[in-house]
Amino acid sequence: MRMPFIRSVLLAGLGPWLIPAISTALHAAPPDWLLDASSYTATVTSSKTAVVLQNGLVRRTIRISPNAATVGLDHLVTGASFIRAVEPEALLTVDGKELAVGGLKGQPDRAYLLPEWTAALTNDPAALGFVGMSTGNPEAPVPWKSKRHHADIPWPPPGMSLDLRFRGSEGPHRDLFVTVHHELYDGLPVFGKWLTVSNGGPREIVLDRFTSERLAVVEAESAVDERPNIAWRTPAIDVLSDYMFKGMDVVTGNQTATWQPDPAFTSQVSYALHTPCILRVQPPVGPGRHLAPGESFTTFRSYLIVHDSTERERQGLTLRHATRALAPWTTENPIMMHVRSAESKAFRQAVDQCVEVGFEMIIYTFGSGLEMEKDDPAYMARVKSDVDYAHARGLEVGAYSLFSSRSIDPANDVLNPSTGKPGGAIFGNAPCFASTWGQNYYRKLTNFISQTGLDLLEHDGPYPGDVCASTNHPGHRGVADSQWANWEMNAGLYRWCREHGVYVNQPDYYFLAGGNKTGMGYREDNFSLPRERQLIHIRQNIHDGTWTKPQTAGWMFVPLTEYQGGGAAATIEPLAEHLPAYEGHLANTLGAGVQACWRGPRLYDSEATKVLVEKWVSFFKKHRDILESDIIHGRRPDGQDVDYILHVNPHLDTRAYVMIHNPLKTTVERDLTLPLYYSGLSNVGLVKIEDGPAQRVAIERDGRMTVRVHIAPESRTWLTVEEARGGKTP
Repeated sequence: MRMPFIRSVLLAGLGPWLIPAISTALHAAPPDWLLDASSYTATVTSSKTAVVLQNGLVRRTIRISPNAATVGLDHLVTGASFIRAVEPEALLTVDGKELAVGGLKGQPDRAYLLPEWTAALTNDPAALGFVGMSTGNPEAPVPWKSKRHHADIPWPPPGMSLDLRFRGSEGPHRDLFVTVHHELYDGLPVFGKWLTVSNGGPREIVLDRFTSERLAVVEAESAVDERPNIAWRTPAIDVLSDYMFKGMDVVTGNQTATWQPDPAFTSQVSYALHTPCILRVQPPVGPGRHLAPGESFTTFRSYLIVHDSTERERQGLTLRHATRALAPWTTENPIMMHVRSAESKAFRQAVDQCVEVGFEMIIYTFGSGLEMEKDDPAYMARVKSDVDYAHARGLEVGAYSLFSSRSIDPANDVLNPSTGKPGGAIFGNAPCFASTWGQNYYRKLTNFISQTGLDLLEHDGPYPGDVCASTNHPGHRGVADSQWANWEMNAGLYRWCREHGVYVNQPDYYFLAGGNKTGMGYREDNFSLPRERQLIHIRQNIHDGTWTKPQTAGWMFVPLTEYQGGGAAATIEPLAEHLPAYEGHLANTLGAGVQACWRGPRLYDSEATKVLVEKWVSFFKKHRDILESDIIHGRRPDGQDVDYILHVNPHLDTRAYVMIHNPLKTTVERDLTLPLYYSGLSNVGLVKIEDGPAQRVAIERDGRMTVRVHIAPESRTWLTVEEARGGKTP
């Protein structure tokens, strides 16, 4: 008997330890959710002793007697069980005392968890006790006014919600109430979780710290010896949250999830008990929130992503699908120019050019002279006149504002806890968003956008996580609550933008708080290199920057005029004199479904230049649906041979698309093998090279197709693959 292909893929990614679980389901392999997720519907079922969230992909089992605690986290397709020991549903530090929210005691061995042990676990009388639950459906945490092209993704994500209610059991905190919110989404191996903490007592309390998720997870590897300079392998779980900042990718943007040792796990292999096998989700500082009687506090939301493979591409696809589902505004992907001048004549000339070649948005870029913090009515009226001009021609308009990396004054800057003075922030100097200036900044930006009709905020240096020692700022009390207060201001600004249909470019991972796009990942100095070297770097940046975020969520940068040096050899202007380099940039970005910040005074300077830009904009729009679909990473660019990335979508007529770049100074003619499994195609595909005639090409049992390509020197070609209906396999 042959193993179904998806089973062989999972087996290759997860290793031989899953053979028993896989072999039991050979006769009824479920559909791969990355190809067809329609059958994986979330449900909540309960009994007297347990409640279960599951969607056919993943399952979370929560014991509710004699108290509530997670006793199972399983991947139902692979058979993997991730929980080895029972932990509380959450932890709080209130008035300096740590309190467990739920939890069960008495497990004899923390290496694994048997059903008979679970049934015998006892309550911790000091923990907050489970008092009830309710179910429902997910509600939108961010209001989204959709007014531009985006993927057809439902919002909020469909699924089921489960609220577990707890109450303090004794002493001064018996009137402390906590709701642990769980969500599970249709067609995704993703659990959402957050807390609401309510003070039902007669006096003020201080929520010093919280841990919204603490899981004792099966260790990904075991090692006896110490590993001071070697990274441990961690379990196949990722965590996203709306409390992400100070980074453009999921790793550096993560501020909440850490893997920690479990000293109570005394039967582990590590002699020093240092295996990282406790997943803990909490803010790095605070929140330090004071809750008056009757007041409630809601934490950030975290999203537990349970992988079915350790293979990089499949894990990346899972993260990208999760990002689109949890922040569908990241699929908005307008073609945008960054105009260097806010002077009306120059701006309107750039508007006219954008319209002529089919661009969709124009942005007053950094250094343009636009002042978003200026609340003079006459000034705003002049800007509105220019914005109205662009709108009348069907073009959206955005504007740049700098938040961090600057100093306001000692009264409003972030104060260093070590010195009590400005300086020493993440980017040197920074204003405090919770200061008087910060509150006015929020008001000025939202008012300027409202009064002028702007459609985008280019927010440079959003709040990166600074803590502030000031005790005089109106929005926070001191160090303990400063990070939370600043994040709340920044996230509130982005939620306001989403609610009003305002696109947000932000160089941090604020997607789940409302941001649309962050940097793809590049070094600005590289745009001072010779033009031909820039082209290789850009393709490398796109290849590397799309492993964990969708291509629609990362911008590239193409300065049309000289930028930070490099002289004539690095500069595309005059555009008409460097059409091959200009076309290379257009093909690199638009041909990958990626939008660049085209920064300069104009998009074309001759009819030939105009025709070139129109050609690639039209190409992008013609193939937009497949270009904005999943990326499969092919050969990484290195200048030594052809390179490519593949786009796939099993739900489109065009199932696959690939652009192949030839950086060599000689013609390339060869067979290229494409991995088409995630296109959903089998047996045979209908291939069109550029706009040539269709040809039927066989697809091997492993999902690979081999096609013959011919590429001119220092050029590119592309092909599409559709489903071949009827006929015989070639």
